[in-house]
Amino acid sequence: MSSGTTAPVRVVSSLANTDVNYVIKEHYNYTGKLNENADSGIKVTSVVFIIICCFIILENIFVLLTIWKTKKFHRPMYYFIGNLALSDLLAGVAYTANLLLSGHKTYSLTPSQWFVREGSMFVALSASVFSLLAIAIERYITMLKMKLHNGSNSFRSFLLISACWVISVILGGLPIMGWNCISLLSNCSTVLPLYHKHYILFCTTVFTGLLLSIVVLYCRIYSMVRTRSRRLTFRKNVTKATRSSEKSLALLKTVIIVLSAFIACWAPLFILLLLDVGCRVKTCPILYKAEYFLVLAVLNSATNPIIYTLTNKEMRRAFIKILCCCKCPPTDSTTKFKRPIIGGMEFSRSKSDNSSHPQKEEGDRPETIMSSGNVTSSS
Repeated sequence: MSSGTTAPVRVVSSLANTDVNYVIKEHYNYTGKLNENADSGIKVTSVVFIIICCFIILENIFVLLTIWKTKKFHRPMYYFIGNLALSDLLAGVAYTANLLLSGHKTYSLTPSQWFVREGSMFVALSASVFSLLAIAIERYITMLKMKLHNGSNSFRSFLLISACWVISVILGGLPIMGWNCISLLSNCSTVLPLYHKHYILFCTTVFTGLLLSIVVLYCRIYSMVRTRSRRLTFRKNVTKATRSSEKSLALLKTVIIVLSAFIACWAPLFILLLLDVGCRVKTCPILYKAEYFLVLAVLNSATNPIIYTLTNKEMRRAFIKILCCCKCPPTDSTTKFKRPIIGGMEFSRSKSDNSSHPQKEEGDRPETIMSSGNVTSSS
């Protein structure tokens, strides 16, 4: 017998039925995750996590709705934010499905179903992280050119977005394509009993590399803003230098929030997965509390809309307008004046935030979106 072979699994009454898949049960027994007293109910913690996921889903649906309804957001930068919202929305859906199919239902899944259950989480969370990287790349390129991307650059935006999803699907689908430990019990992960430890190490390395890349890009963006501020100071343009300095401080605050949230949510899971790779089976009790580390990573999908959208002045205005339209739809009796009709077209709220004001719309000026906050740089 090979070193990965274990003694026959002891069948208990709670799991001894025709629906039990013995491949799943063998792996869970080997890693020490077999729960012989698994009941058919949902745990209280699972209910709390599902409520959090529902909030994540609603939050990101609202972000997507805002971008779709506001025409001035139909620009490459906002496409990336929309893609981030979509991936975070799917992360909430995938984790909800994961929770509903956990517990006693785990043992009735086929290996393929189990891989789909866990792989969907990997795909959604990977897409979320890759979207964060894509936003950082887009902002860095924008800073280099010091102008907004026009329509001719939309191709690059959609190329980056497509790459996010293609890479994420491939990354999440590797186990079901063969990179697993079904015939190699000794190489099985404790956190994910059908996943090969080498695959866990590979994913952790990829995600750590993404984190470092995002940190480097945002540090470079901040450095470029500071350099531009100093140049304005040397030219004795006090007004512009002061404004640029204020923007630099606002950018620094946003960068700190972005990176702190990302590291706080993902670092614990990264450390846990590294422990999973390094620990021998049944020697690290902390590995059996993986759901708390995973929910932290999922919480990043809840903080992303707040950081990347609500801190943006334009999107904040759009959010308020959509909320007001939903709660208090305007009527002829409550409207103080009717919007003018020019050329047979009425100026609507969806045209811009400043459609009712005579001054030039902010979105019409060539600006550079420098951060997720209220930081812009006129070219």
